[in-house]
Amino acid sequence: MFAQEGEIEKDSTRVIYLFIQGDSIPKTSIDLDEVMLLHRLKFDNKKERIRYLILRRKTLKVYPYAKLAAERLDSLTTELKSITKERHRKRHTKSVQKYIEGEFSDELKKLTRTEGQILVKLIHRQTGRTTFDLVKELRNGWRAFWYNTTASMFDISLKQEFDPWNVEEDYLIEDVLQRNFRSGALKYQRSALDINFFDLTDKWVYNKKKEAP
Repeated sequence: MFAQEGEIEKDSTRVIYLFIQGDSIPKTSIDLDEVMLLHRLKFDNKKERIRYLILRRKTLKVYPYAKLAAERLDSLTTELKSITKERHRKRHTKSVQKYIEGEFSDELKKLTRTEGQILVKLIHRQTGRTTFDLVKELRNGWRAFWYNTTASMFDISLKQEFDPWNVEEDYLIEDVLQRNFRSGALKYQRSALDINFFDLTDKWVYNKKKEAP
């Protein structure tokens, strides 16, 4: 980007404008993408560091599936709005379920219990709905799919929500996501939940340090 600086008289006031190559409209400022500056990771002991690294590995593994679930659910919801006949709606829903099963099934069977639980939390983060509610909403197809591939195998809770404000592990998961969005290791997808990472960090990092004896 190339820019030149110039001055224009306006009501006896000198205003500085930027003239940007390829743009005929002078600007008084340039819009830049938001940059998130994250705090430096520090651990009190080796055990905490190992815990974080294990959580990071599991989160990076399952996040793409939560992202895909959110994308497919959004697509399904949009398409169903344009389908008026109930039998056509059911047929379309079944076709989407089969597609999701093809994308998920083999990989979900390889997940450990904790990875499956993190995935359930992240699906809530990305869609704003618990996996249990999604199963209930989409009925038989997804109910059988989830219980056969994950819940029955790992005894995980499909009602589990993502709650980084009250659950420290969820905050650490959010920390992993934010750092990897920033580095480009994960492709960013907006969360359906209202999450302010800086407020969370104040609670779990800075306030925790103040409360320490």
